[in-house]
Amino acid sequence: MIRTMIVDDDRLVRLALADILDDAPGIAVAAQGADGTEALELARTHRIDVALMDVRMPRMDGIEATRRLRALPDPPQVVVLTTFDLDQYVYDALAAGASGFLLKDTDPAEIVRAVEVVAAGQAMLHPHAARRLIDRYHDAAPPAGRAARARVERLTPRETDVLALLGGGASNAEIATALGMRESTVKAHVSRILAALEVGNRVQAALCARDAGLGTG
Repeated sequence: MIRTMIVDDDRLVRLALADILDDAPGIAVAAQGADGTEALELARTHRIDVALMDVRMPRMDGIEATRRLRALPDPPQVVVLTTFDLDQYVYDALAAGASGFLLKDTDPAEIVRAVEVVAAGQAMLHPHAARRLIDRYHDAAPPAGRAARARVERLTPRETDVLALLGGGASNAEIATALGMRESTVKAHVSRILAALEVGNRVQAALCARDAGLGTG
């Protein structure tokens, strides 16, 4: 059972999301919060696997709440779910440790799939926003390439191959096919890559890969 938490300052949105998730097999809504401060309190008293997080909220916004949730000893995965398709929100959410970014007009079935996907350690990003916005922000950002390349140099050649594909958005199964590996071997490589790059999830590893210029030439 995937235990979820819904964090949104709009009670009607919380109720609608709760209905969507509670109707999905294998998913339960364990907690609901009205802002980031409440989300942190709930995460400390409930076992949460995935948090659906709004961005604009009183007291503590969703970006800061995501950052603090991901710093907990047993952190939940976070899917940022917002009305606002803004470049800065996407980049900040992913940099804070979110594994997903969706708009609130996303089809309910895709919201359910996002919960399942990130609970399994994968990433789920809005198809119309994520790639375009990540590319834009990394192209415009101050040079972070040197630091990223230094971290990538810690990897073995095979791990670098895996990271390059991961940075392009490939799933573990797609990486396994492309490199002629078993999927379990890819998972082991990804775990070592996250540790070597000192990042919390595969989305942040993908951002590092793009900063280092992997797969962009």
